[in-house]
Amino acid sequence: MKDLVRPSRLAPGARVAVVAPSGPVAEERLQAGLDLLRGWDLDPVAAPHVLDRHPDLGHLAGTDADRAADLQRAWCDPSVDAVLCARGGYGAQRVVDLLDWAAMRAAGPKVFVGFSDSTTLHEAFAVRLGLVTLYGPVAAGVDFVKNARAQDHLRATLFAPETVRTLTSATPGRTLAPGRARGVTLGGCLTLLATGHGTPHTRTGARGGLLLIEDVAEPPYAVDRALTQLLRTGWLDGVAGVALGSWDRCGPYEELRPVFADRLGGLGVPVVEELGFGHCEGALTVPFGVGAVLDADAGTLTLDEPALR
Repeated sequence: MKDLVRPSRLAPGARVAVVAPSGPVAEERLQAGLDLLRGWDLDPVAAPHVLDRHPDLGHLAGTDADRAADLQRAWCDPSVDAVLCARGGYGAQRVVDLLDWAAMRAAGPKVFVGFSDSTTLHEAFAVRLGLVTLYGPVAAGVDFVKNARAQDHLRATLFAPETVRTLTSATPGRTLAPGRARGVTLGGCLTLLATGHGTPHTRTGARGGLLLIEDVAEPPYAVDRALTQLLRTGWLDGVAGVALGSWDRCGPYEELRPVFADRLGGLGVPVVEELGFGHCEGALTVPFGVGAVLDADAGTLTLDEPALR
């Protein structure tokens, strides 16, 4: 697996577009997020349909066509330096096939930030555009609006990425599988990786990669099912290492840990626990598409180079 193209870091005054490719967005939290971005000396612009709601499907932020148009318009706008998702939820799988990837490729590289349901878009940006993306807090998310750690880590990644090249586990020394591995980072929400497998805008496998996975509100049997799906299809063949993030509302961790040991232990690769990304308080921003070293014994993921140029 090869390193992907790193977009340029942001500078004061950079314009960032906020889009809602997935679930509906709370206006109050969106405004709070926009205010935070302005406080970083950025110029945030909300997409035209960011506060829409689908007329029939309440779990979607507007129609598929409008959500796709907002994302494509923002990406292809030469005045926009970064595109941030407003929230996760569900819906990105419904828009990814509506995007004009040739036009987006012609627009050149820029920063993309999102997590959870945006896993679908992270995969597509890697496959279709060959770009490094940032798996981090969403602009209207509770954690971004209220948690200083999440804010500070995203801000550092955007403006001074050389200062956040090492991520450390919350429980260093407690490893699921020891060892040290080198590879290229990829991953996201486990359920989205499993359900997206085999579709046109996803990788065919994780060979040579350092897989970073997390999830939310999935009981242990569902986590088992998703991992088993990736094992049975061969998607995990040749993976170099695995880093586990948060598993919020997925049941007691003492019930999840045996699932990870059973499903991942046979891979024979290092596995780090609780690396601090995903659906957790103070979530860290992790880049996908960057070469890195995973040290399960030290509980660290160290990037070969900053996430952004």
